[in-house]
Amino acid sequence: MKISGYTIISLVLILVFTGPGCTKLEVPPMNIVQDKDLFGSENGIRSYMARMYAQLPIEDFRYTPRRGFNDFWIIDPFPTITGEALSNNQTSAETEAVFYWGNAYRLIRDVNYFVKTLPGYKTSSGFSEEQVNTWLGEAYFIRAVTYFELVKRYGGVPIIEDVLSYPEQSVEELRIPRSSEEATYNKIAEDLDKAYSMLPEKNQTGRANKYAAAGFKSRAMLFAGSIAKYNEVTLFDNENRQLCGIPSAKAADYFRKSYDAAKLLEGVYSLYKSGWKADDKEAQYQNYIDLFFAAGSPENIFVRQYGYPESVHGYDVYNIPYQFMVGGYSSAVNPTLDFVEMFDGLPMRNGKLDVYDGAGKYRLYDKQMDLFANAEPRLRATVIFPGDLFKNQVVEIWRGIYTGEVAGGISSLLPAGSRVSYENSSNRNVLVTSAGPDKAQTIRQLPNGTNMTAAGRSGRFYGTPGPALTGFSVRKWLNPSMPANEVVENRSAQTWIEMRYAEVLLNRAEAAYELFLAGASGADYRGDAYECIRQIQERAGANVLPGQAALTSIDIIRKERRKELSFENKIWWDLKRWRIMDDEQNGRTYRALMPFYAEKAGKWFFDDRFEEKNGVFTFDTRWYYQQIDPAEITKSPNLIQNPGY
Repeated sequence: MKISGYTIISLVLILVFTGPGCTKLEVPPMNIVQDKDLFGSENGIRSYMARMYAQLPIEDFRYTPRRGFNDFWIIDPFPTITGEALSNNQTSAETEAVFYWGNAYRLIRDVNYFVKTLPGYKTSSGFSEEQVNTWLGEAYFIRAVTYFELVKRYGGVPIIEDVLSYPEQSVEELRIPRSSEEATYNKIAEDLDKAYSMLPEKNQTGRANKYAAAGFKSRAMLFAGSIAKYNEVTLFDNENRQLCGIPSAKAADYFRKSYDAAKLLEGVYSLYKSGWKADDKEAQYQNYIDLFFAAGSPENIFVRQYGYPESVHGYDVYNIPYQFMVGGYSSAVNPTLDFVEMFDGLPMRNGKLDVYDGAGKYRLYDKQMDLFANAEPRLRATVIFPGDLFKNQVVEIWRGIYTGEVAGGISSLLPAGSRVSYENSSNRNVLVTSAGPDKAQTIRQLPNGTNMTAAGRSGRFYGTPGPALTGFSVRKWLNPSMPANEVVENRSAQTWIEMRYAEVLLNRAEAAYELFLAGASGADYRGDAYECIRQIQERAGANVLPGQAALTSIDIIRKERRKELSFENKIWWDLKRWRIMDDEQNGRTYRALMPFYAEKAGKWFFDDRFEEKNGVFTFDTRWYYQQIDPAEITKSPNLIQNPGY
């Protein structure tokens, strides 16, 4: 009696991938079963499918570039290496430190075995044509997503569509060489096309339907088009396969595939606007917050669900402002001033936030939020400003109290470009700051006789650099309804939205504009790109472009993408596929905005400065293609390492 060789952990642990521990689960086999036990019943199929979905590589709440997929300790996520944010645990640029190769091919083998074996049980198990097509469509979807996670990291990879077995096949037969990067993307498109044709229009939440396949195709083909147009790194093997890079002549073909795939979702999904009202910034702000928590949102295309206590993550405990902390962590992700300055509605001069008056003195504000009064609602829903509300409390973020004279205005506290701490500056005698929070807080008696903490309940403290490192905290994804005593590890359960319609619109806009630049015929590509961006900007409460003539550059679309998809683990890959990460980060120091209270004026001012703790970022151009694990090359000498490693 033949045994399948598959250990079916998922029969008893459907949610193995989201267990509550802080480390990856290593669950020993509970049983070894025959194929008929799996493929002979719907329950067996569901178990197998659940295991594949559990291993689907989604860069969600439990992903970090240092620790990989399905980890728990997310205090140094993607946004801290893209310029979106800074972290006390992330002080410079880096690439992913983990190797995904082996895990990917284990999942691909599971898919290949499923695709090969399931059809043989259709008749004997009484499965309908629709059931089998749905399951196979999901398998092709999972395989395509897995290959995409490989190709965007490594370039061309070995394409394996059958189940490799030893000793039935020789060692040499098992050493599959890398395919070209172009062939790998073509395989992804082929699998997603199969999935689209086989999947139903609706499926269980957390599982793919036909439109999820189309949405992921729009994402993958946009990536391929960008590589063809912008990549300059090449690698050929002895068979003249281009393992890194795609011929530039293929760019328009891939952009067209991305555009066509995105169009398939039109009229099926829409932007979430349940609470949105025109010309009502408060309603637009609340609507944008709500879209990340709304069950049944018309914007959600593909999600990963969590649910306490079986499957949890730690996003809230790691990112909550310090004054709400009960679980021992806070403020791991602190948006940079550079990121905030991308948004509309702020006072700007020469591309920078303008905190000075015409005489070069700090502008004074009655309340901290006055500086952000006209900020676009999407920004306020993404970032917690100093003095804004969260969980019905004012978030207390400031750097210190200014005790000097205010007559004639307050001059800059630091020379331009300085990274000196305020405590070591020439103005240290007129500043009261605090080394730490709570009992370590410095208390200042103000001229009116009241007492004030030197740095508020959420920082920024000079001796405890984590809280409010940049003068901001992240708001996106934080659960505003989560009781304070539940903001601990192993407790967060909000759904991760891996793909939403806003991204599809942005994919479509970018692909359309690239086709417009290429002079492609067949549609009003520029006009269509404008309409997609208009919808995004309108929902965001941003300044809407007045017409397609105002869409003068691909950079307008890229900027909109960076704002809309911020803190969703997408920007790292965008900066890499556009091949601009090195231009942005080489020699780069990110900036912070430090609030101060001028006690003799009873008003606030803000100091725009380089963040004093974090180092200079430098992106190594080798990182556009990641290193293949040397152990994999040792096992298969036919594999060729990527350039520079």
